[in-house]
Amino acid sequence: MDWERLLSLKRYGDTVKRERKNQDETRLGFEVDYDRIIFSSPFRSLQDKTQVIPLPISVGSKRNFVHTRLTHSLEVSVVGRSLGRSAGKQILDKYPKLSNQLGYQVNDFGAIVAAAALAHDIGNPPFGHSGEKAIGNFFENGKGKQYKDVLSAEEFQDLVDFEGNANGFKLLTESKGGVAGGLRLSYGTLGAFMKYPKASLPKRPSKHIADKKFGFFQSDRGFFSEVADELGLARNPNNPGVGFYRHPLTYLVEAADDICYTIIDFEDGINLGLISEEYALEYLINLVKENISTKKYNEMPHASDRLSYLRALAISTLISDAVSVFNDNQEEILQGTFDSALLDRGRYQAQMDDIIKISIERIYQSSEVIDKEIAGYRILQDLLEVFTDALINKQNGSDSNYDNLLIKSLPEKYRAVDGSVYSILLDTCSFIAGLSDSAAVHLHNKITGQHI
Repeated sequence: MDWERLLSLKRYGDTVKRERKNQDETRLGFEVDYDRIIFSSPFRSLQDKTQVIPLPISVGSKRNFVHTRLTHSLEVSVVGRSLGRSAGKQILDKYPKLSNQLGYQVNDFGAIVAAAALAHDIGNPPFGHSGEKAIGNFFENGKGKQYKDVLSAEEFQDLVDFEGNANGFKLLTESKGGVAGGLRLSYGTLGAFMKYPKASLPKRPSKHIADKKFGFFQSDRGFFSEVADELGLARNPNNPGVGFYRHPLTYLVEAADDICYTIIDFEDGINLGLISEEYALEYLINLVKENISTKKYNEMPHASDRLSYLRALAISTLISDAVSVFNDNQEEILQGTFDSALLDRGRYQAQMDDIIKISIERIYQSSEVIDKEIAGYRILQDLLEVFTDALINKQNGSDSNYDNLLIKSLPEKYRAVDGSVYSILLDTCSFIAGLSDSAAVHLHNKITGQHI
């Protein structure tokens, strides 16, 4: 892979090449990507979507603040910007043509990673990762299983393994009435966003990190391939159809997410009393012991201040570690053969694993999280059942008055039934995934007659 192609400023529909040296320095193309994402409605809905603790907005007045998908995404973008700038400096030193002849600067790398990181959760359903599983289970074991015989294997797999990353690509790029190409992000940013550049099948054909999940639905196959080809992403031999190795900057987006969810979810658990402060501080100290100022730490009288200090130090430590791994393995990354996450090769993997293990035991498997995930599971499956039934019945001409009432309650762009069964089902899943936690609860209450 070649950096000149990987940093493409091309957007959907362009007929003339966008040159970096001709960009307006007051508002770079990659910074425009960031702005378009942050002003988009799918991004705004993240303010009421679960990060770890479900329904965070509705309980916010009763306890300490916890992160939503929106605050998490903002923090990931900040960490990603630092990672991009640090890695970009070495890339420009190694390939001086990028700056001397083409005009790329350190901030370009930071802007790409920040924008991709900002959007990394934009396609995720309500109620956390259990939301993805709830949608998939509806098609694998629930009433949605009836559609298997009318879909291709790849189309059905898209639904059975409904993936927030693929839905994110759909939201960012799909054309709709009067708006061609969605947000029309630069291909460089889209490439960094594409965490798993493969189709839903074959499923996990290798242990390479790029093959762990999938990154596009069959409906988006053509444009996904166009972006990958424009960027010159290396072909992945594990996927004979449409499969590529990652854009190098994707590793930095992933590292930003890994850093934030590991450290900040842990902090949320402490603030909620799920992990004792003294116990938790020991784990964080173990991570930052090489960089901590013992004098400064001991002068802080409040545990909350000590926690904030350790959190900031931990993030800084892990940023440096991730950049070091990226720089040391840049050739392997460019060839596509670097097969793991950056922090899995870092100096602090053991300490990270210890923190994640505690988070799983004390936070992710806490009764509060499990209870809300159970409720979310039922809510999403019920919504999928009534809306898919209504739309398919309408397409078949067997719709009832109730079906028509349900369809009228949908946003207009999700009411169409003139497409394929696959497009109807996928669009319905995308609609459900786009709901905030509270909106999903409210809609479920409405269709079950609890709110009249």
